[in-house]
Amino acid sequence: MARVRYGARTEDEIRAARTASSRLPDIWSTGVVAVWESDPDAVAAVLPPPLKPAGDSLVRANISRVDLPGYPLGAGSVAVSAVHDGQSGWYPLVMPMTHERALIGGREVFGEPKKLGEVTVERDGLVVRAALARHGIAFVEVRGAVDSVLPLPEPVEKVDFYFKFLPAVDGRGFDADPVLVYCVRNEKVRKLERITGDVVLRESMYDPVADLPVRRVVEITIGEKTTDQRGRVAERVSAEALLPYIHQRYDDPQQILDGPPAGSV
Repeated sequence: MARVRYGARTEDEIRAARTASSRLPDIWSTGVVAVWESDPDAVAAVLPPPLKPAGDSLVRANISRVDLPGYPLGAGSVAVSAVHDGQSGWYPLVMPMTHERALIGGREVFGEPKKLGEVTVERDGLVVRAALARHGIAFVEVRGAVDSVLPLPEPVEKVDFYFKFLPAVDGRGFDADPVLVYCVRNEKVRKLERITGDVVLRESMYDPVADLPVRRVVEITIGEKTTDQRGRVAERVSAEALLPYIHQRYDDPQQILDGPPAGSV
């Protein structure tokens, strides 16, 4: 019988796949990072327990082009500063990706709030434009011009907070207690420039980051960097406390109830 590709993989095939994924070379991206001060109450309102406001009310937009061989990828995120049990980090609200492969792994393994979207990073001389868009709306746009070269920072460790959960089969809560995930990234930078410009937030019912207004732009940069990442479960969290926030993950919260009615086939 010919090989059935949906059949079980052998132990050798599983081992080979793991080995290949652990030996990936550094993958460099070109990205724009914009950080701004926002409304403290708005930032606090989007943080599920046990995350707490960091005190600086910062919002960060990352908009990157990843030059994978034969597989160019656009990747972005909008996150707010947060603290958990003394650990500072960022809580992403939305992470647009241009390809399904980048989306699925992050959502299923780490609980990242990834969605398919459009990611643009353009540079013409000193002029830079970067944007995140979904459903035809560029809900974040960063525009400006490079004004100086910045010294390269030392390699740094950064932490993002995610909530990993499975909506319950019967539509009531979760199948198991959700977990808070620390995603730890080691970042190296080989080029960094400062941009003078502005951040434009546009109204979108699907990605309402306009609710986190730009009070003051802290910095805008464009650079080339590479990161690796690893995750760990920090703690199990209250399902009841997280439930009011799970709409953040979906364009339509009702879609988690889209299974067939009882008794149907």
